[in-house]
Parts: sequence; structure tokens; C-alpha cells
Amino acid sequence: MSPSEFAQNCATAKPLSRRAFVAASAAGGYALAAGPLRAAPIATDTQGLVVGGATIATTGGEMPGYFARPQGVARPPVVLVAMEIFGLHEYIRDVARRLAKLGAFAVAPDYYFRSGVDLTKMTDVSAIMPIVNAKPDAELISDLDAAVAWAKAQGGDTDRLGIIGFCRGGRTVWIYCSESAAPKAGVAFYGTLADPPERKPLWPKSPLDLAPELKAPVLGLYGGEDKSIPVAKVEEMQARLAAAGKTAEFHIYPDAPHGFHADYRQSYRKQDAEDAWRRMAEWLRRYGVLS
Repeated sequence: MSPSEFAQNCATAKPLSRRAFVAASAAGGYALAAGPLRAAPIATDTQGLVVGGATIATTGGEMPGYFARPQGVARPPVVLVAMEIFGLHEYIRDVARRLAKLGAFAVAPDYYFRSGVDLTKMTDVSAIMPIVNAKPDAELISDLDAAVAWAKAQGGDTDRLGIIGFCRGGRTVWIYCSESAAPKAGVAFYGTLADPPERKPLWPKSPLDLAPELKAPVLGLYGGEDKSIPVAKVEEMQARLAAAGKTAEFHIYPDAPHGFHADYRQSYRKQDAEDAWRRMAEWLRRYGVLS
């Protein structure tokens, strides 16, 4: 998604002053480049959970991450959380806690760590995009595999592995569920389906290209008013998967923009987000990830 497309996808609202916006976002641990902070984003408590930072060994060094798991539960299922372009900030950590409340050992790896830049502290989307666009898919898959191995070493049940992701992380869901046989199911929240041609060297195949290779059932959750992912592309993906005999379902929220689940942003749509979360949990239960 280009900076201009990202700007179009942020719903308009009465803006905070720049100083107030940065202060509010920083105080809450939210990404500074994501736009004006929405009042009262969801905050999930840690009661009954074990949460903390992770240090995950990869081929490129130690990858930081965040985890949340139910306390006192032996071998909980593992669910990877694939982040947006904004880095490992409070929204992604809160999603991990929400998953842990459902019984999962949620792991959110910070796979952009090699850049040496804290994406959450950057204020300009146009400066973030070259960093995240430079991430090769092969390296991304390797990093996700490393996160799975880490979770298994911590007692997680990786035979019941799931993955969910948002925006660029939604694309990651499609890629990982096509390139790896490890996930039992995935859920892509408004994940990009068609890649720009210039990304070809680092991203050999787009989700559309990989449709015949999908190895795990994926639920796609999309917005009808998403300016960067036209409904026609979603329908094309659905048709390609059906033609290949793959298990996938799609739900399009007619009035929802891109980022409709991101409760810290102006794009948030409460009713659609809650319905999408319910569908996500049901999908992971249906395919044996969640109990």
C-alpha cells in the first residue's frame, strides 16, 4: 500500500493537534505514523494471563517479540500475530492478549527488527514504506518459522498452529499459509492480494499467484470501502481459490474502510470489528486451532 493509499484509507475525523496526537500515541504505546489516536482504544487486562517480551533466535540475529498465554494451561495452541506496517506497538500486543483470553499462546514477532529502526516511533508513513517493502518473503517465512520454534520450546502446541494478520500482516497470512505446511488455519484481515510488479525480486509471488498453493484454510475479512483492495480483487482471489479446490471463505463488510479492526485508529468500525473477531475465533475453532 502506497502512502497516498494509506492516507485515503484513514477515515476523516476532527483531528488532534500534532503535538497532542504524538503525546497521546506515545503515552499509550501506539504507532505514531498511524494517524490521529482514536479515543478509548480497547485495553485488555492481563488477569489470568502470562505476558511479556520474547527473544527469538533467527538467522539474522535475535528477533524481539511479544507473547501472551493463559496462565496454568499446559500446551496451549499457538497463534502467530502478523503486524501491520507500524511495528510491534500496543494494538498488536493487545490483540495477542485477546487471543490469550481465548486460550491461545499468542506470539507477535517483530520481523522488521533488522532495519535497526523502531517503526512505532516513526511519524511519516512514506519513510516506513521503503523499510517494510525491503523485507524479502523468504526471510519473512524463516522468521515466522523461528517464532513457531520458539513457542514450541516454551511449551506451546504447534500441532495446533494458527496465524492471523492485519493489513500487510494479512498479506503475510496468505503467504505463510501457502508456503508453509505448519499452520492449521489462518485469518487475513484486509490483507493485500496483488503486489506491485517492482516487488517481484523480493516477493516472487503475490497471494493471487499463490492461490493454487494454499495449504491451510484461510478466512478473508475485507472492507467494501477499502480504497487499496478493491472488492473485485477479493472476488478474483475467491474465484482462483475455488477453481483450485482450496478451502477459504470471505466476508466483506460493505461500508467498512481499510483498517476497520484497528480500534486505536479513526478507521475503526466497532460493529464490523466485533463481528470479524467472532468469525476469526469460530474459524480457528472449526479447524482445530482453538478449543
